[in-house]
Amino acid sequence: MNVIKKSFDLGDGRTIEIETGKLAKQADGAVVVRMGDTMLLATVVSSVGAKSGVDFLPLSVDYQEKYAAAGRIPGGFLRREARLSDYEVLISRLVDRALRPMFPEDYHSDTQVMISLISSDKNIMPDSLAGLAASAAIAVSDIPFNGPISEVRVAKIDGKLVINPYVSDLERATMEFLVAGTEHDIVMVEGEADEISEEEMVEAIEFAHKAIVIQVKVQKELTELVGKTVKRTYSHEDSNPELKEKVYAATYDKVYAVAKSQTSKSERGDKFGEILMDFIASLGEGIDDVTGFLSKKYFHDVQYDAIRNLVLDEGMRLDGRDVRTVRPIWSEVSYLPTAHGSAVFTRGETQSLTTVTLGSKDDEQMIDGAFVNGYNKFLLHYNFPGFSTGEVRPNRGAGRREIGHGNLAMRSLRKVLPGLEENPYTIRIVSDILESNGSSSMATVCAGTLALMDAGIKIKAPVSGIAMGLITDEKTGKYAILTDILGDEDHLGDMDFKVTGTEKGIVACQMDLKINGLKWEVLVAALKQANEARLHILNEMKKTISAPREDYKDHAPRIVSLSIDKEFIGAVIGPGGKIIQEMQRETGASISIEEVGNKGIVEIFADNKAAIDAAVKRINAIAAKPDIGATYDGKVKSIMPFGAFVEIMPGKDGLLHISEIAWERLETMDGVLKEGDKIQVKLLDIDKQGKMKLSRKALLPRPPKPEAAQDNKPA
Repeated sequence: MNVIKKSFDLGDGRTIEIETGKLAKQADGAVVVRMGDTMLLATVVSSVGAKSGVDFLPLSVDYQEKYAAAGRIPGGFLRREARLSDYEVLISRLVDRALRPMFPEDYHSDTQVMISLISSDKNIMPDSLAGLAASAAIAVSDIPFNGPISEVRVAKIDGKLVINPYVSDLERATMEFLVAGTEHDIVMVEGEADEISEEEMVEAIEFAHKAIVIQVKVQKELTELVGKTVKRTYSHEDSNPELKEKVYAATYDKVYAVAKSQTSKSERGDKFGEILMDFIASLGEGIDDVTGFLSKKYFHDVQYDAIRNLVLDEGMRLDGRDVRTVRPIWSEVSYLPTAHGSAVFTRGETQSLTTVTLGSKDDEQMIDGAFVNGYNKFLLHYNFPGFSTGEVRPNRGAGRREIGHGNLAMRSLRKVLPGLEENPYTIRIVSDILESNGSSSMATVCAGTLALMDAGIKIKAPVSGIAMGLITDEKTGKYAILTDILGDEDHLGDMDFKVTGTEKGIVACQMDLKINGLKWEVLVAALKQANEARLHILNEMKKTISAPREDYKDHAPRIVSLSIDKEFIGAVIGPGGKIIQEMQRETGASISIEEVGNKGIVEIFADNKAAIDAAVKRINAIAAKPDIGATYDGKVKSIMPFGAFVEIMPGKDGLLHISEIAWERLETMDGVLKEGDKIQVKLLDIDKQGKMKLSRKALLPRPPKPEAAQDNKPA
């Protein structure tokens, strides 16, 4: 074995080590990245040659956590790692988005990157190491790559920026972003914050990039040590310069005219299709497959240049807007009468129908992962059916795109949800995209805000979101920042930068760059332009609903949360759950109880007030503590020679001694009381063993003393 290791310091004594040459040596590249006890194995394999008719990079990135890494056995019937969880998919996407722009545009080999968590330190987040591991694996291979890149997490904790903080410290973070970049540029940003300013965000990204530069240099040194500085040669694209010139000459002016015509998405697409078909027809019958393939490829290049030049030269966009204008907006709440909250949000040709459903603790999502496990009370699901873009596409459930877009919207809205005391509900938001022409995830944020307010959830502030784009010309240095980008502008542009926030500041963002050399001043300008658009959208949303409703909908379920002493948890549950099951059956309410510290937190969930009140009364009766000096309506439970035991609360009996029943002296209990009698008693005392002393005579008028006794008093 020729094991090679490189390590570097994060600047605070913590180190990261990269090792290659020991594991997975038949892969094109393989490394193990270690920080503390967290270890990631990353491998990359890329086919020699490319499939015919492919003009893109068939790249797949999979991040998977091995349960053994955390000393756990998977749940479920099979008891083995199954398909990737949403958490694993999100990390896979983060790495994919950073790597993909770094491969040469003409490299089309099937390429697979696999990252496995093989050892887990519960205090070290593996996602901040996944991009580094993947890039390092490519760096020690002969696969063509314009990297290396690296990813880091930057967080502000106790007012200071920290790289790759510990999990225990993240609880105090006011912002956290995952940032990916090369030695010179930023390529990807994603994260969330507590209503921060644009300046704070840029400061954090710059801080992260300094750490990325160090990690990229270490990978370059590793490449030198392994001896993989010369990459494989390849030839994956046919070319025909004469055909390209002919395509441009015949179609450019026509494409430019269509781009300038301010038509709808579908009409514009039809016209572009007609131009292409007319050109192919002009080539005559029986053209070979390569010529047909290249004609389409070069026509795409024509569209790319024409649409971008229209923006840069005339400041005009496909739908006729200037670079700063947001498309027309309309919205509506309570559109669905039976939903607990609903909203329709439409911006241009993008539309979201979003619902809010309120559930109990039993509706929480159980998360069973190797690194992340527990329960989740806030869910947001994003659906993107084929009809939203006029396509025929089978419904195969949520894909990586749906999971990623939903996560961005979830991050945004989670920041403004009320705390547990103000909101005991499990909340599920579902965004169904009914139309799409750019930035449906931002429509989801806006519709989600409206639906939450319609449901009566007391959010801290409304949130809106906007997608920003960028068109640049490296030769002239000209650039244009685009507000509220269309689908074509996303596809043909250089940046997709989504920003969400309240009136006070940014709460989440997601940025992907397709070019090298984004200047900091351009990023700052994009953020300021996004702020203008966000505030505009918020004002439009407020015209529909400006604050959460005072109360939940009449048909929405109700939850009451009670806090009881820890000692009463068992009494509420009962032997084998008998008491709590009986209460649920008789009241119709759903009751859950959880021990938190020295208290028991009881949640009562029902769809009507009567059921809630009945359950609350019974639980209070069980968990209430008797007060010395208080009067109670008691029930005689048993008769003894020395008195009676009286139940003053469910399960709480006290002794009513024979001497405390009446003012006159009683010689026997015969005929005085019987089991089942209801009497009023006063609680006189509770001894150290918890035994209660009761009195009935203390509530009766004291009889006057005999006159004879008065006459015999000394003068």
